[in-house]
Amino acid sequence: MTVLELEIAELIVKAVDLDLPAATIDPEAPLYGDVLGLDSIDILEIAVVVSKVYGIEMNSEGADNAKIFATLRKLALYVAENRTT
Repeated sequence: MTVLELEIAELIVKAVDLDLPAATIDPEAPLYGDVLGLDSIDILEIAVVVSKVYGIEMNSEGADNAKIFATLRKLALYVAENRTT
């Protein structure tokens, strides 16, 4: 896990109140669904936090959201490419 992935994993744990250490989130595991138990509301909460922390404008209706939020690694790559802070 990269430093940015761990940082985002910590944000996810706090944003949706997961009861597990951020470092145990598999960067390649799906964020949505069974593995972490996240639903669309959780993903929306994560998007809000990521937007605020990294200065990224995200649209809840964005066509690429399924790709961006597919895994922690894909989210981290998106953040790395688009962050302003």
